[in-house]
Amino acid sequence: MTVSQEADRVLSGTRTAYRTCPLCEAVCGLRLTLDGDRVTSVTGDPDDPFSRGYMCPKGASLGRLDEDPDRLTGPMVRDGESWRPAGWDEAFAIVARGLEGVIAAHGREALAFFYGNPTFHTMAGVLYRGPLAMALGTRNVFSASTIDQMPKHVASGLMTGDPWAVAVPDLDRTDHLLIIGANPAVSNGSLCAAPDFVGRMRRIRERGGRIVVIDPRRTRTAELADEHVFVRPGSDPALLFAMVHTLLAEDRVTIRVPVAGLDRLRELAEPFTPEAVAPFCGVEPATIRRLARELASARTAAVYARIGTCTAEFGTLAQWLVDVLNVLAGNFDRAGGVMYAKPATAEVHKSPEPYVGGRWTSRVKGFPETLGEFPAATMVDEIAEPGPGQIKALVIVAGNPVLSTPDGGRLDEALAGLDFMVAVDPYLNETTRHADVILPPPRILQMPHYDFLISTIQVRNYSRYSPAVLPLEPGQRSEAEIMERLTLIAMGAGPEADPSGLPSQMLSMFPGLEPDQLDGDDGPDRLLDAMLRFGPYGLSLAQLREHPNGLDLGPLEPRLPEILKTPSGLVELAPEPLAEDTGRLRAAMSRPPAPMVLIGRRHLRSNNSWMHNVPRLIGGTNRCTLQIHPADVERLGLGDRARISSASGDLVVELEPTDTIMPGVVSLPHGWGHRRTGQKVAAGDAGVNVNELTGGVVDVPSGNAVFNGVPVAVEPHN
Repeated sequence: MTVSQEADRVLSGTRTAYRTCPLCEAVCGLRLTLDGDRVTSVTGDPDDPFSRGYMCPKGASLGRLDEDPDRLTGPMVRDGESWRPAGWDEAFAIVARGLEGVIAAHGREALAFFYGNPTFHTMAGVLYRGPLAMALGTRNVFSASTIDQMPKHVASGLMTGDPWAVAVPDLDRTDHLLIIGANPAVSNGSLCAAPDFVGRMRRIRERGGRIVVIDPRRTRTAELADEHVFVRPGSDPALLFAMVHTLLAEDRVTIRVPVAGLDRLRELAEPFTPEAVAPFCGVEPATIRRLARELASARTAAVYARIGTCTAEFGTLAQWLVDVLNVLAGNFDRAGGVMYAKPATAEVHKSPEPYVGGRWTSRVKGFPETLGEFPAATMVDEIAEPGPGQIKALVIVAGNPVLSTPDGGRLDEALAGLDFMVAVDPYLNETTRHADVILPPPRILQMPHYDFLISTIQVRNYSRYSPAVLPLEPGQRSEAEIMERLTLIAMGAGPEADPSGLPSQMLSMFPGLEPDQLDGDDGPDRLLDAMLRFGPYGLSLAQLREHPNGLDLGPLEPRLPEILKTPSGLVELAPEPLAEDTGRLRAAMSRPPAPMVLIGRRHLRSNNSWMHNVPRLIGGTNRCTLQIHPADVERLGLGDRARISSASGDLVVELEPTDTIMPGVVSLPHGWGHRRTGQKVAAGDAGVNVNELTGGVVDVPSGNAVFNGVPVAVEPHN
């Protein structure tokens, strides 16, 4: 059967297809009904052993997102101030000339690479972003990791030696869940893949367990919990340190894993008494002690903190102290506590060596690298600052840093000065509008799906493969081929090099496997098959194809001995880089508090900057408003709108008074500010870009951008 005949067969009549939702970390199974190439309905897959029929509004809108008429269907190249369609061969030839010209004139250190959040959710994005970065041969690598979760990786790397080993709460067996700076009822879990997080919370309470939420906002998660404690933004590590102090001072410690540095930890925690931190945190000493005691006395317990703590001034200290508490209370690598998932694939992204950071520093501000990346917050500096090593060309894959990184307005201006830029993206957006070439990947349903990285943070071991639901149209290129050809161009092989050679090279890391033994017609499928065969369960792609609803691989099990890579062979409770950073925290506690601080928030029907072009996902509560306490509205004499300003910029915003937020704190969602784009729905409800208020301040140990606890002024606007 020819490709054309196969396409005609697939696109004829009504049919059902199964798919893992790729729109967030919850990995929900979906059941799609299609009429030809159009999705007519989406429901949760009741036969998926992990999500069991659950899906959120984003998943229900997968068809509309997939069929978005504003998606680009072929390459676009710049022609002066306008754009024109181009063939793939012409587009790749322009990319080759552009990159080769910059390399010839300025060297490879004038190249830069940025990859965004969606690369975590596509097979080609995960598999090829590393080879592409290596092929570019530059240290100017940036990603969404340093505007999101890098503190967790650094803390894990310093404690266990493995920065990719992220312990997740064992939600299905815990008796006590302490959530800090996270709103999983809306996010569906982040760095914690847990379909139907709300249902799992409900079952904790049904079995007699307790849930406590610590957050500057009374979020939807907080409303579902047994208790909500307000805390001042950015003060989380001081609160956590006071809980550590309490457990140590009252001898409420139960350690079940091999550790080093307990005496040093005791020394570091000594100044952080509940009385000392209470004015800084806004939490009473008695409450801090009770929270610590409840954690220690629970039969099993898990502390889980997320983006509100990561994107703050002391993000890495907070993530470190979360796991210190899990260790001290006897809940690290233990059923009902926090545990490590065991993915079905070989974890080839991991280094066999213990984690080391700061191997080199950025040119302008001297920020140290982390996991081979510089902070995304300083990408604008490296583009705008003249001199040897200045970024002259940018390769960007599935990212919109004008909206998602600090100093968004300044970055918007800086991108216009690049000598060359190529973007792999389905949209003409605030960032890609600066590109010389845009290479759009196929529709979502035209790509196969497997969650390589998310399987490392699941609350239950599970594996599911989704083949492409729709075939590629004549003349289309797969995301894999786009990434392969870009990588080969970056290597200097030219635009006409055979893209199949790259996955063949990558398969050489699996000795003993002959190419004809592997399943699949393209690189990602064949690489997946090899990784499954070399994985801990000995699976194959053929077996996953036989189970389109997914395979349950069992509950999480203790596996710390497999994880530990520290030189001591022990869990380091007081890594020296973090011990040094506690001085910065102590200094912050003595600063006068800012009269008003800004925090972010997210919506159930939104994911960063790329879901505002679907009509059913905007409106209602999904609005770009500034949440503010009514007492602050009255105190400041505000009306329906206000001017909010910071050291970086100012915006005029619509107010949403609510007593769900602490006085002295305001909240503005990220991912808005759509303008001058090809996304008509998003541009019609543009909102404002919160990152015009956030500057290049970073968490020192990780380089993660600071988006929460930003000092601001709010004034009347007439």
